[in-house]
Amino acid sequence: MIGLEEECVSPHVVMAQRNHVRLDWRRPYRTLERVRPTAWTCACRATVYELCEGGGRAFIRRTTQFDGDRQVDESPRWPVNEARVIWTALLSGRAR
Repeated sequence: MIGLEEECVSPHVVMAQRNHVRLDWRRPYRTLERVRPTAWTCACRATVYELCEGGGRAFIRRTTQFDGDRQVDESPRWPVNEARVIWTALLSGRAR
């Protein structure tokens, strides 16, 4: 029998490291035109992260699901290359 972890095709965020960088999460606000998710974490967890890019800028969207309720928060906008570095840090537990 295959376990749930083995069925997942998107990455999971590892546990935050003790000295992780705290990201500034905000309620969604006026977004970039033509923004699209380019990477995301597995939807099997209560919190899903998406790396969103558009117009040379990028941000991370965090969606938390509790008992049918959803809360969406977004990071500040960064240049795409900087956002990709932060995305990698988030996946590895060095940012949250």
